[in-house]
Amino acid sequence: MKRLAFSAIADIAVIILFVAIGREEHNSGSNVVGLLETAAPFLIALAIGWLATRAWQNPTGVGRGLGIWLVTILAGMNLRHYVFDDGTATAFIAVASAFTLAGLVGWRATASVKLK
Repeated sequence: MKRLAFSAIADIAVIILFVAIGREEHNSGSNVVGLLETAAPFLIALAIGWLATRAWQNPTGVGRGLGIWLVTILAGMNLRHYVFDDGTATAFIAVASAFTLAGLVGWRATASVKLK
C-alpha cells in the first residue's frame, strides 16, 4: 500500500512540477487556482493512464510508467486542446513529452535500480 501511495503522489508531483515550471517560464503567475486549471487536463489524463495500465498492480514498474506516460501525453494533449480549449503547439508537445517521460518513467527506473 505504501508503494501504491508513493507512486500516485510521485506521478502527481511530476505533473504539478511540469505545470509550475511552465507557468513560471511564461509569467503566468503562481496562484494555486491557475496552477490547478493548467494541470487539470494532465491530471485527468494521468488518472486515465493509471486506469488503462492498471498501475495499481505494479505501480513502480518501468513498463507501467511508459504506458502511463503515453496515455497521459496523448489524452492530456487532446483534453487540453478539445475540452479546455488551450494551446498544443508542436514545441509544447515536445517539451511536455520529454519532461513527463523523464519524470514518470525516470523515478521508476531509479527506484527499480535501488530495489534490486
